[in-house]
Amino acid sequence: MRHGGRIQAAIEVLEDIIGQHTPAAHALRDWGKAHRFAGSKDRAAIGGIVFDALRRKSSTLWRMGIHSAEDKESAGESASASARALVLGTMVWAWDESIESLSAVFSEDEHSPTPLTKDEKLSLKGARDLNMAPDWIRADIPEWVWPAFSNNFGENAVAEGQTMLRRPPLDLRVNGLKADKKKVLVKLKQFGALAAKLSPMGIRIEAGRKLDRLPNIQSDPMFLMGEVEIQDEGSQIVSLLVDAKPSETVLDYCAGGGGKTLALAADMGNEGKIYAYDIDKRRLAPLYARAQRAGATNIEVVQPPQGNLSKLRGTIDRVLIDAPCTGSGTWRRKPDTKWRLSLNTLELRISEQKAVLEQAKQYVRPDGLLIYVTCSLFAEENEGQIYSFLETNKDFELLSAGEVWEERIGTDKAMPWSEDGCTLTMSPASTNTDGFFLAVMRKTGK
Repeated sequence: MRHGGRIQAAIEVLEDIIGQHTPAAHALRDWGKAHRFAGSKDRAAIGGIVFDALRRKSSTLWRMGIHSAEDKESAGESASASARALVLGTMVWAWDESIESLSAVFSEDEHSPTPLTKDEKLSLKGARDLNMAPDWIRADIPEWVWPAFSNNFGENAVAEGQTMLRRPPLDLRVNGLKADKKKVLVKLKQFGALAAKLSPMGIRIEAGRKLDRLPNIQSDPMFLMGEVEIQDEGSQIVSLLVDAKPSETVLDYCAGGGGKTLALAADMGNEGKIYAYDIDKRRLAPLYARAQRAGATNIEVVQPPQGNLSKLRGTIDRVLIDAPCTGSGTWRRKPDTKWRLSLNTLELRISEQKAVLEQAKQYVRPDGLLIYVTCSLFAEENEGQIYSFLETNKDFELLSAGEVWEERIGTDKAMPWSEDGCTLTMSPASTNTDGFFLAVMRKTGK
């Protein structure tokens, strides 16, 4: 495919995402199935345009003269017009195309979009100054959730939102059970891999721009042999802050596919015991093969229902809750999810979090720890949940997670922020990771 055809394809994919509320990954997959002539480079380029456009959806539409995606239907704007405006703005403001180069591309390929209109050219020349836009548009955060987001970050809210407009890096965790970090770095040198700045076992490959592609590590022998795992640096740090000792028992209550479970196993040196549980057994399915590949032998997968955990009540040293959440901390990786988020979904996640906290607390032994984690940047899902839980569970007390951070990560590096001096929040702006919240509570036996 030529450049113009790829641009037109991105418009068509965005029409599906905007008009039908289709998840971006599904829309790209469906387009690929319907256009099997497109090669891997074509699909990667189209995906790059689509995700870059979604990261900047509000600001791009505003600059193109469409105030917001929410207003477009009432104003009679079509999904097609919004998709076209998004792609045109993305090509000029994120991909450094000029109006002249776009016009030339569109004229040389019959599969390109139709020629630029006078109004489009005027908008692309910068007729609207983004500095004059409302804060939520400048930050590219949905308007309805902006009060909660800005309340969390205060004067840094716009900067926090804008940091999530960048393409995320590829972060790897070296599996200390099988590999040496220095040797892995040598093997990955061809991809520009560098040691992560925070996680001691982390390796980062920075994302490029435009047509740049990250390597397919999942087909590399190092991945297939279990020497490395794909895991955001923030998630790696959360696993380290659990601070599990080799002699202890750990319950990963919402284990899912087991990313943090595997990191815990390596951190414990394959000693002690880790019970991995999830209410959805389908999510647990990949963990069996992943654990075998990683050589993690201290993991026992516990299938639902919850009754299968009954023997563990009151016996676990550290219970980790990787709670269901809105995923707002991962918006740079999954930008379409921030535009599909609804108040009903937020309220559902908050309800699920309360339930999970009440369920998981019963497994903590006296003087044991309950560790609550989300990949959210909303106080309602984070501090709000912890304070509410402590109010009704007087036998738990909040500890300072910052002390563990200083011990395991250090004090001479980027630091997370804390609203209360005890809990920790990582974010793309503060730690250059995905957004993660962590709180540690001790069962006092009162």
